[in-house]
Amino acid sequence: MTNGKEILAIFGFETKEEPVSIYPYSPVYRVKYGDKDVVVKRTQKRAENVMSYTNMLKSKGVNVVTPVKLHVDNPQNFEGTNFVVYPFIEGTKYSGQENEIFEAGKMLGHIHSLSPNTNAYDLLNYDVYDFNKQEVKESMEAIILHAHKAGIEIDSTLKTKLLESVAVQQELNGAGLPHVATPHDFKANNLVLTPEPYLIDPDNATWIPRIFDLALVLLLFHNEHENAPDRVFTVDEWKLFLSGYKEYNALTDQENQYWDKAKQHVFLDEVMWLMAEYEEDWQNPAQQKLFNSLMRVVIDSADYRLI
Repeated sequence: MTNGKEILAIFGFETKEEPVSIYPYSPVYRVKYGDKDVVVKRTQKRAENVMSYTNMLKSKGVNVVTPVKLHVDNPQNFEGTNFVVYPFIEGTKYSGQENEIFEAGKMLGHIHSLSPNTNAYDLLNYDVYDFNKQEVKESMEAIILHAHKAGIEIDSTLKTKLLESVAVQQELNGAGLPHVATPHDFKANNLVLTPEPYLIDPDNATWIPRIFDLALVLLLFHNEHENAPDRVFTVDEWKLFLSGYKEYNALTDQENQYWDKAKQHVFLDEVMWLMAEYEEDWQNPAQQKLFNSLMRVVIDSADYRLI
């Protein structure tokens, strides 16, 4: 079990009682530092690389959290895990309004436009191209079981689509798709509106094919967010997001060619395990609706284009 008191102590914060995380899925502690609130949270193993990258984004005008200056090193390692102290950002939550969607697209476009042409910040390099048919079979068995308990029938086409993704993943790996440095968890629950979007969790920063990052947004932007619609973007909302994104970027013909395969691959990588591992989510009406929406999109996503 994570010892929050000890984690806070390495940064010089003292508390009499064990702190309570403000995020249910990982330790995130809000504490006072002088007259300001800060957040202590986990970051990835390449912590210094992430901080160099996000400091660059900040210097170029992107609203993104960067480490608070303390009397001790920030970030720091605690029992093999890196933690960082960020400022607590005040603002409102995303609610699915058109202007919020457009501004979110514009922000991700700005971030991608600032990426170097090579992995100059030595971020984690995306290399998840080793799925196999057995993994799909086992995950589908779990998904069907969870859905059955929730009174939902799973379209058999989903398994077919996932097996297709397994078959083409090496083609994607060898395609030489344009890569970008990106926070790679660009979702509504990682944005605070101030009123413009402010990114509060850049800690999954990765070097990854650009269209994989866009596919993740399409599929999971509304995941785990109480104020967001319990579905993926509508086609019109996706076009609106892209219109903001394209103020900074022009996507290539090659990316358009591989877009459908990229969507399916990201579903395989990011969504399949989510649906298979968390049985309790199938009992949550909002998450259940999101899962249904996700399955419909991966089965027939032709209207969700890049152009």
